[in-house]
Amino acid sequence: MSDSSDTTTESKGPHLRQVYHVRDLVTLSVSSVGPLFSVAATGGVMAAQAGWWTLPAVGVIAVPFLVSGFVFRLLNRHFPHSGASYHWSARVVGKGSSRFQAWILILAYFASIPPIIVPASSYTLTLIAPHYSPTPIVEVMMGLFWVLFALIPLLGGGLPTARITQVFLALEMVSLVVLAILGVANFSRLSVPVHFGPIPIAGMLTVAVVAATILDGWEIDSYASEEAQRPKDDPGKGGVIGAFLALLFYAILYPLMFSETPMSKLANATNPLAVWGDRLLPNAPWLILIPVLGSTAGGLWLTSYILTRALYAMGREGLIPKSFGKVSKRSVPHFAIFVAMGAAFTITAMQLLFASLASFFGLVLSAAGFFLVAEFLLDSITAFVFLSKGHTKLPDVYINPHRHRMLLVGSGVSTVMFGFFAVAFFVVGPSAIGGGIDYVLLTLIALGVLFAYVTRNRKTTFIFHGSVASDEDIKFRGGKRAKSLMQIDPVVQGQRPSTP
Repeated sequence: MSDSSDTTTESKGPHLRQVYHVRDLVTLSVSSVGPLFSVAATGGVMAAQAGWWTLPAVGVIAVPFLVSGFVFRLLNRHFPHSGASYHWSARVVGKGSSRFQAWILILAYFASIPPIIVPASSYTLTLIAPHYSPTPIVEVMMGLFWVLFALIPLLGGGLPTARITQVFLALEMVSLVVLAILGVANFSRLSVPVHFGPIPIAGMLTVAVVAATILDGWEIDSYASEEAQRPKDDPGKGGVIGAFLALLFYAILYPLMFSETPMSKLANATNPLAVWGDRLLPNAPWLILIPVLGSTAGGLWLTSYILTRALYAMGREGLIPKSFGKVSKRSVPHFAIFVAMGAAFTITAMQLLFASLASFFGLVLSAAGFFLVAEFLLDSITAFVFLSKGHTKLPDVYINPHRHRMLLVGSGVSTVMFGFFAVAFFVVGPSAIGGGIDYVLLTLIALGVLFAYVTRNRKTTFIFHGSVASDEDIKFRGGKRAKSLMQIDPVVQGQRPSTP
């Protein structure tokens, strides 16, 4: 399905090791959603923009994200790849579209990292010194601490990433249950009147785009597909589970928080969960700060994980400098990790230290929601083209004809919805975020077109066939799993037939 003039290559030499079991992928996907951090980071803006209408706005934008979970599952079964969405575009739509999408992918996830470092720093300082007013230097140093901490799982390899993530996820899950129990138990004491009022159309559109930053993250297992023991069987499962759990988390947290806290106190609050938590258990800020900090830290290295795997795939194909495609002795793309985290910290430091640059970077980084919507829009287009044309041309479909009519309809609906919200952002963005946001977006999009043009002659496509993990990779994981996997499926080399 790729251009006939393309050069296809296979892995030679060092590569990402296939160590993830399906439960590891589920852990990454669920934790990457980061519900507590997401609510703490965006809840205040949402409350100010749409009040109670935040709930239906999130529900509407959740529809295409949920559909995307099933679409990603199908695409992973046919085209597992650490570049995920941009690689799917290359195989289905075309090279030009793929190169442009690579740029959008970089912007979407890179712009999401500094807005995680800043609150991680501030939450930590609030926790250890609640009455201290930190200087920008202190905030930068605390941000540096979390960047260095994130390097531990990122550079340690696939298994350390999964294990550390499991610890932080357990903390977040326990905290969610505790908050839900406390919220229900105190409802009669804390409940406030529910008032929807007139429908704030512009506010709901803004909330819908902002909600893209709290409904994504579950797709991490697509970018981890080359590190899965069963690349054509497991990636995508965790994403579907993560997408549904994300909506479930918000369906519990937002109604409770809105029902038990005056909207005037939540609106534009830097941490609305802390405002609600102070009403649940006064004088116990740790109740909220510790789990929110854990959620924030996990989101930092997992967002970086998505970006670095995509950069690794692009470097391997020469779309960006080939150094990004190298891996360390622990089989991680160390160069991509150092560059991505270093650049993110540099921007964060400049934003905190220089007031003249703070507003500019704040404007650029606020575009993360738009580029996440744009990324999923392009994914939906890829899926629609694949399901309407490319799917029937696959060998296994030719032998066993079948269609995915519901996914075809779903991808079409998602394309329309994501397209609508992307356009709407240009309309409501200036009033909600800043007068220059439209110019920032147009400039970055134009740079994407330029990027696609400059890289037009780089047509090498790396094909990962999705073989079951080799004996070497399974042993790298350690333990007794090698024997059990061999008993389940003795084929450890060569391409496995896909079964949509």
